[in-house]
Amino acid sequence: MSEQAEKRNYKKTLNLPKTAFSMKANLVQNEPASQKRWDKLDVYGKLREKEYANGGFVFHDGPPYANGNIHLGHMLNKVLKDLVVRSRTMMGFDTPYTPGWDCHGLPIEHKVMQDLGEKAKELEPIQIRRKCKTYAEKFVKLQKGQMQRLLTMADYDDPYLTMLPQYEQGVINVFAGLVEKGLVYRALKPVHWSVENQTALADAELEYYDREDTSVFVNFEIEGKENEYLMIWTTTPWTLPANMAVAVHERYEYGKFKLPNGGTAIVALELAKKVLAAGGVEDAEPIETFKGTELLGLKYKQPLTNKVCPVVHAEYVTLEDGTGMVHTAPGHGVEDYQTGLREGIEIYCPVKPDGTYNDTAPDWLVGMSIWDANDKVVEFLRNEGSLFHDHKFEHSYPHDWRGKSPVIFRATEQWFVGVDKAYDNDSKGLRHAAEVVTGEGGDVNFLPEWGRNRMRGMLESRPDWCISRQRSWGLPIPAFYNEAGEPLLTTASVKAVAECFGKHGSDSWFVADSNQILESYDPAADAEAPEWAKAEGALDGLKKGKDTFDVWFESGSSWNAVIREGWKTKQSTRKDDNLKETTDLYLEGSDQHRGWFQHSLLPSVAIHGSSPFKTVLTHGFMVDKNGHKMSKSLGNTLDVQDLMKEFGADVCRWWICSLNTDNDIKVDQSFFKVAGEEYRKVRNTIRFLLSNLSDFDPKTDNYDFTEADARSIDAWAMKAYVDMAKGVVSKYENYQYRSLSRDLFNFCNDTMSSVYLFAVKDRLYCDKTDSVRRRRSQSAIYRIVSGLIRLLAPIMPHTADEAWRALLKVDQKSDTCVHVKEFPTMKGCSVIANQTSEDWVNIMNVRDEIMKKIEDYRQEVGIDNPLDLGLTWNTIEGVTLNAFDAADIADLIGVSRFEVGEAVSINDLREEPRCERSWKRDGTVTERTDGGLLSDRDAQAVGV
Repeated sequence: MSEQAEKRNYKKTLNLPKTAFSMKANLVQNEPASQKRWDKLDVYGKLREKEYANGGFVFHDGPPYANGNIHLGHMLNKVLKDLVVRSRTMMGFDTPYTPGWDCHGLPIEHKVMQDLGEKAKELEPIQIRRKCKTYAEKFVKLQKGQMQRLLTMADYDDPYLTMLPQYEQGVINVFAGLVEKGLVYRALKPVHWSVENQTALADAELEYYDREDTSVFVNFEIEGKENEYLMIWTTTPWTLPANMAVAVHERYEYGKFKLPNGGTAIVALELAKKVLAAGGVEDAEPIETFKGTELLGLKYKQPLTNKVCPVVHAEYVTLEDGTGMVHTAPGHGVEDYQTGLREGIEIYCPVKPDGTYNDTAPDWLVGMSIWDANDKVVEFLRNEGSLFHDHKFEHSYPHDWRGKSPVIFRATEQWFVGVDKAYDNDSKGLRHAAEVVTGEGGDVNFLPEWGRNRMRGMLESRPDWCISRQRSWGLPIPAFYNEAGEPLLTTASVKAVAECFGKHGSDSWFVADSNQILESYDPAADAEAPEWAKAEGALDGLKKGKDTFDVWFESGSSWNAVIREGWKTKQSTRKDDNLKETTDLYLEGSDQHRGWFQHSLLPSVAIHGSSPFKTVLTHGFMVDKNGHKMSKSLGNTLDVQDLMKEFGADVCRWWICSLNTDNDIKVDQSFFKVAGEEYRKVRNTIRFLLSNLSDFDPKTDNYDFTEADARSIDAWAMKAYVDMAKGVVSKYENYQYRSLSRDLFNFCNDTMSSVYLFAVKDRLYCDKTDSVRRRRSQSAIYRIVSGLIRLLAPIMPHTADEAWRALLKVDQKSDTCVHVKEFPTMKGCSVIANQTSEDWVNIMNVRDEIMKKIEDYRQEVGIDNPLDLGLTWNTIEGVTLNAFDAADIADLIGVSRFEVGEAVSINDLREEPRCERSWKRDGTVTERTDGGLLSDRDAQAVGV
């Protein structure tokens, strides 16, 4: 290089990239500032004030429990919901999002009681409730902050809480609707019972764990036939004191077999060999055989209580396990209970709420825990001579989902919603109506589709819904009782309680008398009221029920309290966004088919004859990298707050968006690092695009594409962008987040970085600032990055907003925000994209092949820089290469020049002069007036 050229610093003449959008994200430090900025701008409020061309999209939040820090499951769920809210908003739908919290229930009360210790016994229910409320408020505040740190956008100033008076009123109104339909009843019935917490539990509150128990085969002596026995089998010896019958199947074959003690026992023929062998009797042959019908009417003496009990028929008797003769305790099993009702047998339950035997049990069991009694009962039967065989075994057993303690079936007086009772919306019952709504051709769309069968399976197998609980911290069931124990529970009385709770909250149940609570109720005008309630002064001194609602009933009524009745507390000044009849989308984990989805569906179908949701979208659960359930005890969990501190929300959100959430999701710290690398590649692509717009003003520098540009590399880039953008918006609409995130990543990493930006980098840096082709490329880049930022905004809110400000060249103080914008319409790109030559497809198909040949040639001859090469190409199938700008093709391949020739050749240009500014050897390089070697293009740019 000449001395004169050295003095001339050509680097200063280049259009070097420049942008406020930094290479380093610093998400952990910068994201909280973005959240504060959005709060100051009231972005959520601005979105509520907008007019939307597409109307509204109603999304409803299933309430998490107000207890503890948020975990990975919360993060997954809340980010997926935020993707829905942000993307629908940017599609032009008014999409309000009122977050909610489930605040009542056993876990909070249990923790408060633990903290109180012995002092808890001195407190009245209202005092316990106040402490529970304080506890719930604490964790609502904590979780709200943690969810906001995930950059979720919602009305956090006015969330719905199940303990607020307005919400409680909405729940009681739902209950009134069920009472009006005649679906609510009270009965003594076996229900799942938590001994630890002394309350009934619903199926959805159970988890199954392996547990070791004792299996026993016991002989019951037939009345009037000494040493002749009926052999039963049970895995719950503690229930034997409650035995009231033996069930057989009238169509099965039974046999009488000799026992080692000289007596005989009756066992189902098909099971006899296996059963008797367990007790040491090999190759037993029946002395006598008979049908089950011949056993009906027999009576036997119960060995623990000496009660004389009957043999009855039951269809549920099977030949899969046991003896074909089923121990029946109507107070401790659902099928046993049904048999007891049918046969007129007492529903006897000798077990108290705390799991100890009451004084109706044998003396030696009174006051003993049922768990301790198992071995005692076995010992008694062995000593008494009734035990044929016993052994320990492990099986799956229901546990309380919160306390993880084993539960039992126990007959208690409870309130139920009957799922098979005929009512006006369906003569076949609520179960049938719900199955119709959710079945094929019904009103509900399930994503994934297998959720439909899962829901149907849950509906088919569910019992009547036990809605009552025996706790202080909950919404009271509004039942009143007179001195005779007769209940007052009518549609009108329940609505009067709803009105009271709406004004004063449910604490009023514990401090006001019945007349005050029923202030607006007139029994004389109530056709449903019992006659005794219409008497003068009948409401004076009514006893208030002590049962509270199942929390699933409370959360399952949210469609009414939040959506149908509308959520707008007295503090809120915003318009009521939620008032709708049906929600467009419910989105929760797949366990909610038996939980919130089902418990929302049933009351809505009962009262309104329709589902509360149009679409149910479910996601799987987080498991560790080996597919094991994550738990603190196993030490395989990841803390959400730690992830926020290490990676930031945008990286975590990108990771979530990249998941296949249909099934369970494997999690490991390393997966977030991979997501971080992908995030950086996307960020760097955006940065490169933005940095090449530093001297571009779309108002004055925009290039108007015409059909003549259809074969330009810029037209190809815009077509690729339009195709990608249309696909991404469609996938947002269909909740295909994994697929759209791959589209966005591939577009940034491959289409932009590896191809287009590689091809136009030279002209962006080296062309004259306002050259036609540079402005054309900048115009394409502006359109592309403007749309790309908006398409990424639902996934990475902070990064997109930061990039948007950089695009508009404004700082943090500006009130502009990408989150009040809509997805790109592509109008500015679609015309030229539609005209773009299809020949580009064929050119791109052979690009990699050509570049591989060039790379091989460079290795062969020892050329480091591909700009030292030229390319001659004769033809690409179906493409008229002469119609394309040779410079575009050369830049696309990365060589100095491209020519169409008779044959294919790679040309070594090292003998030709190289431009000292662009390093190209394009055949126009010569010494200029400043003494430097420059190409024509570079000389024009420099002005020499």
